[in-house]
Amino acid sequence: MTGRGFKDAVLDGDRVDEDKYGTRRRLKSNMANIDAQGLRNEQPPSLTIMSDLHLGRPLTLPCGLELPNRLVKAATTEQLADCVGLPTSTQFHRLYGAWADGGWGLMLTGAVQVDQRYFGAPNDLSIDTSRVSEEKTLAAYKKLAETCKAKGIPAILQLNHPGRQSPIRAGKRSYLAKTMAPSSVAMDFGSGVLQRTLASLIFGTPREMTPQDIEDVVQRFASAARIAAEAGFDGVQIHAAHGYLLAQFLAAKTNLRDDEYGGGAASRAKVVVDIVEAVRAAVPATFCVGVKLNSVDHQAAADPAASSELQDVLVQAKAIADAGVDFLEVSGGSYENPVFVGDGPQADEKSDKTLHREAFFLEFAKAIRAALPGTVLMVTGGFRTRRGMEAAVAEGACDLVGAARPAILQPALPRDTILNRDVSDDEARVATKHVAVPWVVQHMGVKALGAGVESVVVVEESSMEGDRFV
Repeated sequence: MTGRGFKDAVLDGDRVDEDKYGTRRRLKSNMANIDAQGLRNEQPPSLTIMSDLHLGRPLTLPCGLELPNRLVKAATTEQLADCVGLPTSTQFHRLYGAWADGGWGLMLTGAVQVDQRYFGAPNDLSIDTSRVSEEKTLAAYKKLAETCKAKGIPAILQLNHPGRQSPIRAGKRSYLAKTMAPSSVAMDFGSGVLQRTLASLIFGTPREMTPQDIEDVVQRFASAARIAAEAGFDGVQIHAAHGYLLAQFLAAKTNLRDDEYGGGAASRAKVVVDIVEAVRAAVPATFCVGVKLNSVDHQAAADPAASSELQDVLVQAKAIADAGVDFLEVSGGSYENPVFVGDGPQADEKSDKTLHREAFFLEFAKAIRAALPGTVLMVTGGFRTRRGMEAAVAEGACDLVGAARPAILQPALPRDTILNRDVSDDEARVATKHVAVPWVVQHMGVKALGAGVESVVVVEESSMEGDRFV
């Protein structure tokens, strides 16, 4: 068993205590009576009885954090931070209050940047005590934690650094200051003149990070995690996907370094391992630490197991899991290839192949499961029906199902639909909203622009939800 094993994580016993961070955990434990591999061989339960759903079953993570069910409000981008990057607006708290009342098993916040010089978008959240006092920062995040946990749902703060995916004028750096990345590799929107010009104007070419830059980033993640723990959050998730800084280190295409942070797959994962270990040293043992990873091409050809890219990611996932994470989330995409913002495949007809039509990244998650059977896995992206979600968990492909955009459209998706016994299987579907990309944008040949259209709509939807819940 690798990492902090799944079988060791499921605790048995009735005595519950509450630590100083407001987290309820079981104290008496023995060997788990749930076998992750065994779930694959079980017959799908009758979906007419909600208590029989694998989705409705509780799960205890290796750190001891208890989740009441397997549905996770995944990280979203709300763009509702105040002028110093803090979550103080009434609109923001209304939105998170709606999610808190939605029946989720776990809530992940939107990305919180660890360095105000580098934002992914102008109104990102941040924890950067070099620019905003720790007292003011802690007070704001304590209120957010209280909002998130008002109905007893565990809450985890996602931490991020965009690296080269920080557009000009996003963040508190000067107009001429460059972004930074593992190597000086510019964004690639295509080979055409227009695509190259847009990449240069919006992002520029990053400078290569020094060892001191890397150590500073590691300490920023650790400091932000400590503040999250003191604020009352149950854990943090380290964002190493979607083409942001840590994903840039993991990928051979963007990491051309020849020092200890570059080269082979394990060396490219060193910065993530260092961050996990630094976070662990800064927070209590009962504090949850998760990591979000990109999948390899989820529509790869016949034998993805033969892919060297897949093998690299499996090596990295094992190194990260062994560093002491409580769960891994599988997602995908980047600004260059923004698959994570689309509606995804639809499952409009009843079929035994529902699972194969849903979830963008499930095949990759199965490869992770086979390589790391003891690791708690979460998959986010493309789930559209109760049947699809239930099949993924019941067959053992993943332990947790994440929903991001559907959670914006339906803040109470678990309570009102997926885990609602009054909603039939045929009707238990997530709401979707197709966004038509303007013709001129389609013909510009820059996928990130099309993604930007959808992203703006998603941000507007979250803002509208914040206004709606009074």
